[in-house]
Amino acid sequence: MHSKLLFISITVLCSGSLLAQTQPPSMQPPAQTIGPNPQLAKPNKQTIPTVHIAPAKGWPEGTGPTAAAGLSVAALATGLDHPRWIYVLPNGDVLVAETNAPPKPEDGKGIKGAVMGLMMKRAGAAAPTANRITLLRDADGDGTVELRTTFLEGLNSPFGMALVGTNFYVANSDAIVRFPYVAGQSQITVAPTKVFDLPGGPLNHHWTKNIIASPDGSKLYATVGSNSNVAENGMPAEEGRAAIWEFDIASGKGRLFATGLRNPNGMAWAGGKLWTVVNERDEIGNDLVPDYMTSVKDSAFYGWPYSYYGQNVDVRVKPPAPELVAKAVKPDYSLGSHVAPLGLTSSEGAALPAPFNAGFFIGQHGSWNRKPRSGYNVVFVPYDGKAMPTAQPVVVLSGFVSAKGDALGRPVGVTIDKRGGLLVADDVGNVIWRVTGVEKR
Repeated sequence: MHSKLLFISITVLCSGSLLAQTQPPSMQPPAQTIGPNPQLAKPNKQTIPTVHIAPAKGWPEGTGPTAAAGLSVAALATGLDHPRWIYVLPNGDVLVAETNAPPKPEDGKGIKGAVMGLMMKRAGAAAPTANRITLLRDADGDGTVELRTTFLEGLNSPFGMALVGTNFYVANSDAIVRFPYVAGQSQITVAPTKVFDLPGGPLNHHWTKNIIASPDGSKLYATVGSNSNVAENGMPAEEGRAAIWEFDIASGKGRLFATGLRNPNGMAWAGGKLWTVVNERDEIGNDLVPDYMTSVKDSAFYGWPYSYYGQNVDVRVKPPAPELVAKAVKPDYSLGSHVAPLGLTSSEGAALPAPFNAGFFIGQHGSWNRKPRSGYNVVFVPYDGKAMPTAQPVVVLSGFVSAKGDALGRPVGVTIDKRGGLLVADDVGNVIWRVTGVEKR
């Protein structure tokens, strides 16, 4: 039975068609599944999950995503090697983490691991990692990079970055390391100093680790995704994972700040609160489980793996934990199911026209377990004076999937540059896009 399933899965994936489905395509209007109070569908456990991948192709010459009305988009840099994350230094230099998964020998074992490996390859996420951070400098602000150079190399699947004073921190796939930084320097060649360990290991299923500094610079917060979909590898494999960690820089001590977050990635400060976007679990339907954005409460538990979107029990997880489900915090805002939100930034510092001047920008990498596809875009969620999301998302960039169903690009990290433009990392197109307002003539 298992070998037959593997054969069918590999054959169908390689042919580019869909795996057999246990349910019809979603019929729920997006407005029902997005917002602070989404209507949750009934779970439908799939023996053979829906697989609806947009194969990674890249942009044809002279093409790119479509910007919303009142905005324009242009490439700041092209020809990068799987750019995933972006960080802007105080002098305006743009740092790009060119990175992919580290070796994970335990993650590809078994039938499911083999199939997931094929899926990752089709989605463009199986190339060797460059292990590099590249610096882009547009000194005169004309949208053209005058200097492009290797800022750091020899890293271990780097992702998040943060500058605190004269210390530059990088989140590798298994640790946070530190480098001395001098304003304006274009390259760092000294060896790193490891300051904090992060859960890694030979499984390291969700390998991306993001970091953000507290507003006063005293602490670092780090995201660590789960080692599975719904703890099928056992809870011991999840120790310290599906969480956001808080590290005190002065003492060198760390603690779990929030738990039950299946795969948090982007983080931002807004309204005096830490916010994150979270990729939720798969394989129980086109409209479950909603990925979400939420403010992160100290010591809160957000449900994974025992429940989702608050206290909705996931019956697949054995043994259950009703005492933890009873404590599960409902997220603030659903982004819709399987959109795969990765990038998150507040609009603070942006120089974009209304309605893009008070809210969150989110890079949505796109679904694999949903028909029709979801995500594959950059959206803007308006917020009120307390930084609480108030309305349905507005699409900022679209057109990342062709009419044939190929992924021309996939948005990941987003941030605001020194001149108020929105930067978007595209890890399939290998581009950094810059979004600005349309000049009035």
